[in-house]
Amino acid sequence: MLTETAIRSAKPRERPYKLFDERGLYLLVAPTGGRLWRVRYRHGGKEKLLALGAYPDVPLRRAREKRDEARRLVADGIDPNVQRQADKATLCHTFEIVAREWLELLKNSIRASTLERERSQLERFVFPDLGNRPIAQLTTPEVLTVLKKIEARGTTDTAHRVRSSCVRILRYAAQIGRPHNVKTDDLKGALAAVVKRHFAAITDPARVGELLRAIDAYVGQPTTVAALKLAPYVFVRPGELRKMEHAELNLDTAEWRIPGERMKKGELHIVPLSTQAVDILGGVQVLTGNGRYVFPSLLSRDRPISDNTLNTALRRLGYSNEEMTGHGFRTMASTLLNEKGWHPDLIELQLAHAERNKVRDAYNRAQRLDDRRKMMQDWSDYLDGLRAGANIVPIKRAA
Repeated sequence: MLTETAIRSAKPRERPYKLFDERGLYLLVAPTGGRLWRVRYRHGGKEKLLALGAYPDVPLRRAREKRDEARRLVADGIDPNVQRQADKATLCHTFEIVAREWLELLKNSIRASTLERERSQLERFVFPDLGNRPIAQLTTPEVLTVLKKIEARGTTDTAHRVRSSCVRILRYAAQIGRPHNVKTDDLKGALAAVVKRHFAAITDPARVGELLRAIDAYVGQPTTVAALKLAPYVFVRPGELRKMEHAELNLDTAEWRIPGERMKKGELHIVPLSTQAVDILGGVQVLTGNGRYVFPSLLSRDRPISDNTLNTALRRLGYSNEEMTGHGFRTMASTLLNEKGWHPDLIELQLAHAERNKVRDAYNRAQRLDDRRKMMQDWSDYLDGLRAGANIVPIKRAA
């Protein structure tokens, strides 16, 4: 058996030579002075060699441990060299590589905007810390540390979304044969609960009139002004409004058809346009009609205005985030249309809220478009009255 003293005393010769230990382990001394550990083993009826590293990086005791590990694999019918290649391949399966495979699979199953949000959050919050970590070596505390960093920024909601994405990525990794040590169940309850906040909205008729007059007086980019004026008339989600495309509009039939891929429900949504909305959009077409978006970004006509454009405009008008938001136009319309006596089903259809009864949903969408046209025109006329300062008393309609 070899000793550390014998190894250190070994001098290089003109030709390589071997210093044997036991059970197949030996040290190969090269003419350059390098000393390399090797172990012989038999697998499948053939004699093979496995490199165990160089001395002194791998001392004698560690070389024997690695030899014993290799012999245990052989005893289990596993070729140590094949296992080593498999282990190297596993180390190449980093979290980022697996995550991007998962994102690719989502392309045809979720909306493009949702996919982009998933990708953006992973690239911003997760990949810098975990992207290069092999999935096989990832641990629960590592993932939790990343989530806690996001939470510490005061963005608890984002932390929960990222946790959900990480859990689904890790489950996908396990499904495709890339095991890991992360206990995803242990990530539950580790973050503070999300405090649900309702979007701020003005619903008092007198204050709505004040808001509309303030919007009329707003001085800014023409497209921003137009988007701000249009928002209360159509009361769609801000993301749907800012991404409005000219190809989706038919001002002759007074309709805006939003494709399903841009809707929360994933279905085509028709917005009947009042005469007021048609007038606003007709004016915008003169400015942006030669491009894709009705409300293009100032930085690039190939992109729409940003998420915060309407909210920023409202802040400049003096309305705080606790008073009014771009999303608040939906709450405003829902509240006041209900007070005016319009049927809740019509209002929910126009808001594009999910209908649990699919058959009823299909019937409503097919049968109630004419009623929604009347409601949208009545709503626009009502807003004009509030803007003018009229004291309008809601009249309950028959159900």
